[in-house]
Amino acid sequence: MAKAATAQTKIIEKKKIEQILITQPKPESEKSPYFELARKYGVQLDFFPFIRVEGLSAKEFRKQKLNLSDFTGTILVSRNAVDHFFRICEEMKFKVSQDMKYFCASEAVALYLQKFILYRKRKVFFSPDGSSEGLVEVLQKYREKENFIFPVSEHTKNDVSPLLTDAGFNFSEAVLYRTVSNEVKDILKNKYDVIVFFSPFSVETLLNNKPGFKQAGTLIGAFGHTTSKAVEDSGLTLSIKAPMPNMPSMVAALDHFLCEESK
Repeated sequence: MAKAATAQTKIIEKKKIEQILITQPKPESEKSPYFELARKYGVQLDFFPFIRVEGLSAKEFRKQKLNLSDFTGTILVSRNAVDHFFRICEEMKFKVSQDMKYFCASEAVALYLQKFILYRKRKVFFSPDGSSEGLVEVLQKYREKENFIFPVSEHTKNDVSPLLTDAGFNFSEAVLYRTVSNEVKDILKNKYDVIVFFSPFSVETLLNNKPGFKQAGTLIGAFGHTTSKAVEDSGLTLSIKAPMPNMPSMVAALDHFLCEESK
């Protein structure tokens, strides 16, 4: 009888996921897999960007004394990096060579390149597991052949540059954009079952707006190694992580998580 009571208590205590906050802008297309996910599990998805990205001007870029024509390979770890690499090239009136090679942190970033280039596998590569180590492993084949430009955000540490330095890569960081926090106090008045982060800066925005934030049952999701690390370093418990094997996107990770929770 005691065992039955314990099992019943666990069932009662199991929390139903109803509201999820995605700390990114709402997708413009109604065909977004996020909306399909919401319909599939009957959950409410709210979208609110915790951060915004501002591009550095061509004048600011010139102060870094980097010559775009010197580089034969580009390392891209996010869609922001892709956007601002091609933006600065356009502002500098620099035509990117068709021979440029692109090395991306994930398949999702690689596919995003189709917005700017004719996608050909012979010049677009990506980390098979979405990790920084996986990216560097892909880059190793080209270490002696290419001079790499690495678009990064201002005042942001990344875990790729130290790996490249240790392995003796010829690369230069190019600061092309900066990250600025949005005002999020109003959205945080809502009680969410899950909050999903995509950048360490978003985690920082949460903690700056709600000092001493306690999860109190709120589950945390994170996309990317540096974001996951930021969550854990802040003392929060991470429950949903992407990319992972067979879960290359946050939508896939949420789908898996919600499926398990519904059992």
